[in-house]
This record gives sequence, structure tokens and C-alpha cells, in this order.
Amino acid sequence: MMMAGASALFSAACRRGANGGNGEPVIGVSLLNLSSEFIVMLNRAMEARAREAGVRLIVNDAQRSAERQVQQAESFVAQRVDAIILNPCEVDASSPAVDKALAAGIPIVNVNSETRTAPTAFVGSNDEESGRIAMEYLVRRLNGKGNVVMMHGYMGQAAQLQRDAGAKQVLAKNPGMKLIAEQTADWDRAKAMSLMENWIQSFGAKINAVFAHNDEMAMGAVVALEQAKAKNRTVVVGVDAIADALQAVKEGRLDATVFQDAQGQGRAAVDVAAKLIRKEAIDKKTLIPFQLVTKENVAQYLK
Repeated sequence: MMMAGASALFSAACRRGANGGNGEPVIGVSLLNLSSEFIVMLNRAMEARAREAGVRLIVNDAQRSAERQVQQAESFVAQRVDAIILNPCEVDASSPAVDKALAAGIPIVNVNSETRTAPTAFVGSNDEESGRIAMEYLVRRLNGKGNVVMMHGYMGQAAQLQRDAGAKQVLAKNPGMKLIAEQTADWDRAKAMSLMENWIQSFGAKINAVFAHNDEMAMGAVVALEQAKAKNRTVVVGVDAIADALQAVKEGRLDATVFQDAQGQGRAAVDVAAKLIRKEAIDKKTLIPFQLVTKENVAQYLK
């Protein structure tokens, strides 16, 4: 982690035009969706690191629209920002945002999620790993035998594709584990609650476990199961370790979550973008590990 002061970090004047003449480098940021608690945490970490580093961020919310994200990238190019940080909405449909930045000679860092077009650098975590960790936890809890339902994130986004792939790698090795239903709830708590209610009506006591691709959906599933008096027979695991999911793990309502380090990702993304502006060497890929959180170790994650 770079801990130098702002003057040491950026002694050279900004080479493009967005800084308003004060020499402060400017990074354009396009985020997937600021109504998601995890993305809010990511944004806060980037803003905090930018203040330490003497960088100005222009933050845009893509509101889950890849088309809007591409337009935001075009705007950043027109503003002649020094670098762009992209938190992609979709693997394919957000790729033109990366193409436009690269064509304009502006370094672009993808954070937390990937695009088909390779950016200048990537900072995030291996989402297949989170899917494997979550499903391996369910295998252990069910002693390798049981029926699972899986709630997908926003279809076509890298995290959805990779968490699905990681989970299914584990299922393939454990033939006693049956995936009896899977459907998207768009990373959304209310949609997940409704989907879980439908599954409870369809499958009833046949459902032994739920893997939700994020904690928002996991918490929606937990509420639906509690209302149906079915939580005590159903194991639920999510991903991200957002605040109320951690509290739910502590209380025994949510069985487990997989910690994704929003602060680590956000700070590292700003650091990598800053290095690119200064034309310093960078790692093309910075991967931050996932960690399983259960009642046994949740205290160390609760702030």
C-alpha cells in the first residue's frame, strides 16, 4: 500500500485537462450501482484513498446500465481525465467503455469485476474462489448430500458468471449435492425474498441449502425462510460480508458469508491508477483473497 503524502505522490503537474489547472490529477470513476451496500463500501474506500493521495475522483453511478457506463467513459474521455476506474456492469456490454479509454490513451483500471476487453490493470478478487468457498461450506454442512437452490446476481456480470462457475465446479465433484433450482434475483434483497417464497411453495422441505451470490440476496432468502418457519432446516450462505449479514451470522440467522475486501479493492484501485498516471510499474492483476465467515470467526470482521 502506498502511504507517501500527497506531495510525494504527485509532484508532476497533471498532463491532461480535467484538473482545472491546479495540478491535481483527476480519475473518472464509473460504478455499477450505488444502491448496493458493497459498492458503497468500495466507493468510500476509493474516496478515502484519493484524499490521502491528493487525487480528485469524479464518481458516476451507472445504475446497473452498461449503456450508461459506456456513455460515462465517453464523458471522461471528453473531460481528458488522467485515468479511469471502471466497476463494470457486464462482461461484454461494458467492454466498449474500456475500448474508448484505451483508444484515447487513458489508462483504465477495472475494479471488482471484469470485461471482455482487457483493461490496463485489474484489481479485485477471483469470484470463482468465492463460489467454491460457499459451495464447499454447504457440502460440509450437509455431509455431501442434499438439495441446493442458487440465487444468481445480475446476469452477464463477471461476478455472477464466475460465482456460478465456482459453485458448479464443487457440485460436479459432489454427486450427492443436487442443484434443484437456480434463478437470478439481480443482487436485490426484495427480489430474493420473493424468489425464495416461490421456491418454498414449489419445493417445501426439499430445500436443504441456499447459495446466494451476494449477501443482499442471502438476507432476502433468510427473511422468507424465517417467515415460512423453514430457516431451522435450511442452510444459507452469501458473499460480501456486508454489515447486516455479519450481524445475522453473529445472531445465527445467516449461516455464513464469504468476506470480500471492499476496502482493500477500493484503495488498491486508486493506488494502481495513481501509479499509471505517474507511468510507474504496476501489476497487471491485483487479486485480494476471499475468506469464509461463520459464527466461529465473525467477531474479527465486525467493526
